[in-house]
Amino acid sequence: MDGLAPHSRPSRYRTIFISDVHLGTRGCKADYLLDFIKHTDCETLYLVGDIVDGWRLKRTWYWPQAHNDVVQKLLRKVRKGMRLVYVPGNHDEFLRDYLGSHFGGVEVRKEAIHETADGKRLLVIHGDEFDGVVKYARWLALLGDWAYVTMLHVNTWFNYLRRKLGFGYWSLSAYLKHRVKNAVQFISNFEEAVVDEARRQGVDGVVCGHIHLAEMRLIDGILYINDGDWVESCTALVEHMDGRLEILPWAELRAFPMLEPVTVAA
Repeated sequence: MDGLAPHSRPSRYRTIFISDVHLGTRGCKADYLLDFIKHTDCETLYLVGDIVDGWRLKRTWYWPQAHNDVVQKLLRKVRKGMRLVYVPGNHDEFLRDYLGSHFGGVEVRKEAIHETADGKRLLVIHGDEFDGVVKYARWLALLGDWAYVTMLHVNTWFNYLRRKLGFGYWSLSAYLKHRVKNAVQFISNFEEAVVDEARRQGVDGVVCGHIHLAEMRLIDGILYINDGDWVESCTALVEHMDGRLEILPWAELRAFPMLEPVTVAA
């Protein structure tokens, strides 16, 4: 993928899953997502929640041209025949008032069951309903959202300093997620709860987002897949035509810097 030429044909997949784009925030890597959209095609695209950040937009309006371009390019693909299924998350929960509706060819669903080309049945959910903080203590979730944004700002300045000293990019939030005991326990509890729901529904696996941590592994016989985010890791889950599943770390594959935006031609 990192050898893509400027005018190379898009890679074709059966299905693509993306989540946690957070359009409407300064942390969103919309330019990187535009590059991904430009270089990929699929039969079905699942938007697995938190695509638009309604929480942040209610407080401060931020909607640059690149964010508008993401929406327009996705709708253009729908007009050309791509199926688009939108499973809202907690940050775009306003769309949950329209479950079952179709807007310009976009299906809004609470959850979905996707069947891969090789017969695996996957539950597609955002996952916030399995986050006790979001579900039972909304004020704490909003505080956590503020803390996360603050950490991203700190991470940006910290990495500018690292670069000046000749070091590479290093993610503070990723480090904390893997090292801080409570964060590790939260992630483990979240994964187990999501897998339990997949088992309850009698499917082979689950695709989710919410915790901004891309991963694919078997947990007690159930395939757990988190497709990551487009704030830090810039990852997507793709299904190849034969049913094989793969997480694409797009910024890494394209050797994009994590501190400066990339300008993508229309």
